[in-house]
Amino acid sequence: MKYPGRFTIYLVPFAVLLALPASLLADAKYDALKKKVELLEKQLRQVKQVLKQQEAKVKRVERKTTSKKVIVYKGKAKDFMTRAEGRKLEKKVDAASEWKDPNTLIHMAGYADIGFVDGDRKNGSFVLGSFSPIFHFQYKDKVMLESELEVELEANGDTKVGLEYLTIDWFFSDYAALVAGKFLSPIGQFRQNLHPSWINKLPSAPPGFGHDGAAPVSETGFQIRGGFPLGKIRSNYAVFVGNGPELNTEWDGSGFELDGIDAEGKGTDSDNEKVWGARFAVLPWKGVEIGVSAATGKATVTKVEDDLGTAPALSNEQARDYDVYGADFVWKIKSVALRGEYVRSKVGRAVTGVSASDGGVWETWYTQASYRFPGTRFEGVVRYTDFDAPGTGKDQKQWAIGLNYLFASNIVAKIAYEMNDGQAGTVADDNRWFIQMAYGF
Repeated sequence: MKYPGRFTIYLVPFAVLLALPASLLADAKYDALKKKVELLEKQLRQVKQVLKQQEAKVKRVERKTTSKKVIVYKGKAKDFMTRAEGRKLEKKVDAASEWKDPNTLIHMAGYADIGFVDGDRKNGSFVLGSFSPIFHFQYKDKVMLESELEVELEANGDTKVGLEYLTIDWFFSDYAALVAGKFLSPIGQFRQNLHPSWINKLPSAPPGFGHDGAAPVSETGFQIRGGFPLGKIRSNYAVFVGNGPELNTEWDGSGFELDGIDAEGKGTDSDNEKVWGARFAVLPWKGVEIGVSAATGKATVTKVEDDLGTAPALSNEQARDYDVYGADFVWKIKSVALRGEYVRSKVGRAVTGVSASDGGVWETWYTQASYRFPGTRFEGVVRYTDFDAPGTGKDQKQWAIGLNYLFASNIVAKIAYEMNDGQAGTVADDNRWFIQMAYGF
């Protein structure tokens, strides 16, 4: 049998002495942690006791005030109110937090375009076509306010701001809405649906569909529009009444001649004669729409173009007959879109008034074809227009051909060339190049 050596005998007591401080330190940490836990438990019991006391106080107060409630602010009773007053307050709080479940929806849209134009008789210029924000404010599914502003940069650098339209629309039926205010003319398709630059496939409007043309631009009044099924065929319609257009006349030194129809929504009715009109269209099958339009009423001369400065002042002007007829169609099949419109505006003869003169007819029509090249973002377009107006200075026949690149459905780059045939020496006879970038938002 072997006994431990002298070294082993001394090592064991030394190891025990080293272990004692670590054990004592662990015991000290455990005691401190235990005391903290006991303290937290004591504080938690105190909090629970305070909460029970507060609940008991609230119950006693509610029993004493059967028809009243106590408002507590920072633990102190501040005021009393009846239950009816409490319900009113709840309604106010609900109204203030409408953003959680809004009744009014706000939406902003619009379009803008920039480009370059170069004509036969004009220097090539960079142009800012327009910036046209469109605002929609809708209350539930009942009423909507919509408006479009038109901000333009004029040739001299000034900024011009116009109101393209502003209406309040009441959706009183699944098939009809009452539109009140200044609205785009429902005569035809171009003005009410196609004129925004990101929708129009060419950088310019067809001759006769702009200002002083054959097609009305806008109207101020009331309109009922909507749609309804005709068996398996869909349809849409618009019926309106408004202030009507005003007439421009030109003084040549010896007499007057009608110069144009200012058919933009007027804020006043200068002759107290309203214009009534309507459009009706059917969609017999997918991709096809055929529409007819008409309007009738009175119009009066309110403006004289006078380069000589010798025209007599207007007085006792007679309201003239004013009639508009139109037809339009669109046919879309796969990558091809065909469309066309015809509009004829007639103004009657005036036998009284300073500017008594013969009447006149403004007539225009166009056809347009576009083709989206399969598998690409390129689109070709061609359009022919024939516009006739009183006299010969504004008559114009036009071929327009263009190529578009679609970055997206609402972002389009265009290059186009117009070949115009009109009276020599006038703008109507100028050929033009266009480059345009249009953005719809």
